[in-house]
Amino acid sequence: MMQSRNVLARLASRRGVLAAAFVAAMPAPASAQRATRVSVWRDPNCGCCSGWVAHLRSEGLAVADQVVASVAPVRRRLGTPADLLSCHAGEVEGYALEGHVPAAAIRRLLTERPEGVRGLAVPEMPVGSPGMEVPGAPVDSYDVIAFGSGAHRPFMRFHGSRPA
Repeated sequence: MMQSRNVLARLASRRGVLAAAFVAAMPAPASAQRATRVSVWRDPNCGCCSGWVAHLRSEGLAVADQVVASVAPVRRRLGTPADLLSCHAGEVEGYALEGHVPAAAIRRLLTERPEGVRGLAVPEMPVGSPGMEVPGAPVDSYDVIAFGSGAHRPFMRFHGSRPA
């Protein structure tokens, strides 16, 4: 890809503005594109939280994993409702995340950016949700809940880590 850009850049110097515009419009190589950054705050003694972080990373998200003595101040800052609390908190592009929210739900949130939604939560700890995999145990079906202005509402349904 870089060799193509160099050739086209040389052509641009010879052929003028049209070729230069063509080079500028070419997408950057996939390796140069930035991954979406998710900040995570978790308790040092929680194993499932590191499992959720691993899930996010395996899905191509860049995770800033922050081990803290208490997640409560972060949750207050993010405005996470008390009835939706789980075991860790996150933030992505200004949206709050609480609990084992699958990467597919995060991507949908960032694509759609629904009005009035401040964040997503997976209350409690459903078996089979990202980070809560239990070998040999049947996985739960659960809703990812959207919260913000108005009443909480289901955003996406999952069975384990797969959309249902």
